[in-house]
Parts: sequence; structure tokens; C-alpha cells
Amino acid sequence: MSTSTQQKWQGRWEQLKGRAKQAWGDLTDDDFTKADGKYDELVGIINERTGQTREEIEERLRGD
Repeated sequence: MSTSTQQKWQGRWEQLKGRAKQAWGDLTDDDFTKADGKYDELVGIINERTGQTREEIEERLRGD
């Protein structure tokens, strides 16, 4: 992955983390460390914690 691509993804990841923290305030930094920048991992962690469906989680992460 090029440096430019890495920087873009890092910026997107930070935005996603911010949305997730707003929507699910009980998420911890450890949860984000476990996800390790992987969207699917983050969705899985949120699903385990909340029981919400993938669709519900993705809607909230998009800001719908």
C-alpha cells in the first residue's frame, strides 16, 4: 500500500472511529485496537456488544 493510500485510509479510519464512539459510547480504545483498522472486525465487535444487525450498524456508521 502506498504512503498516500495509507494516509487516506488512516484518515477514514479515524472518522469511522469517531462516528462509532458517538453512536456506541461504551466502545473502548481496546475495541479499536482489536479491530486493527479493519472495518469488518469493528462491525463484528459492535455486533457482539450490542446485538444489532450488520445493516443497523453500517447505517449508523454511515450517519444515516
